[in-house]
Amino acid sequence: MQDIILEARHINKEFHDPVTVQVLTDITFSVNKGEFVSVIGKSGCGKSTLLYILSTMDTDYEGELLIDQELMTGRSDAELARVRNEKIGFVFQFHYLLNEFTVLRNVMLPGLKLNRYSEEEVEHRAMERLKMLGIEHLAVQKAYRISGGEKQRVAIARALINDPHIIMGDEPTGNLDTKNSEHVFEIFKELAELHNQTLLIVTHDQSFAERSGRIIEMEDGRIIRH
Repeated sequence: MQDIILEARHINKEFHDPVTVQVLTDITFSVNKGEFVSVIGKSGCGKSTLLYILSTMDTDYEGELLIDQELMTGRSDAELARVRNEKIGFVFQFHYLLNEFTVLRNVMLPGLKLNRYSEEEVEHRAMERLKMLGIEHLAVQKAYRISGGEKQRVAIARALINDPHIIMGDEPTGNLDTKNSEHVFEIFKELAELHNQTLLIVTHDQSFAERSGRIIEMEDGRIIRH
């Protein structure tokens, strides 16, 4: 049996502002280890809202969320923050690098926060990930000095630093040109195929989604195919 890394069970979500609106309805699916899954759907269909819940950042929902076969629903904010740092790697549309730090330091930061390894070991692990993504030559550059495509690769290296169970992406190619979008797709594909990395990526890019391992399509807050 394959290891289930992420499981959503009957997740419902409402917004109250001031009228009650149902934004997610009976979301149930699971993601196995090593799967490369894209979540697609029109703007406003609930993709990003769902990702926010799956990433444990939004706890105001009905239903159950399991990560690595452990129930996340009902846990304290401190516990969830630890889970996010240890088990989830994030790649957003905007890279959120700290401009005043070097590339290497940016990649190291979640590893230092986790406090599982010495600073020397975290630095070694960060360099390994930069090498894997072909950007080790940028290690000592300040983050503001590198290109947009390079920044997104640094953000992926940072997402990998703690060996996460799953990488979650919210439009990770949304700000990139075609060439750099393709580069990011190839990195994700290689992570899944060669390193058995699990990926769940929300995207508007149909071509990206069609070439990933599996598509979850949403419409009006429901999953219509998975």
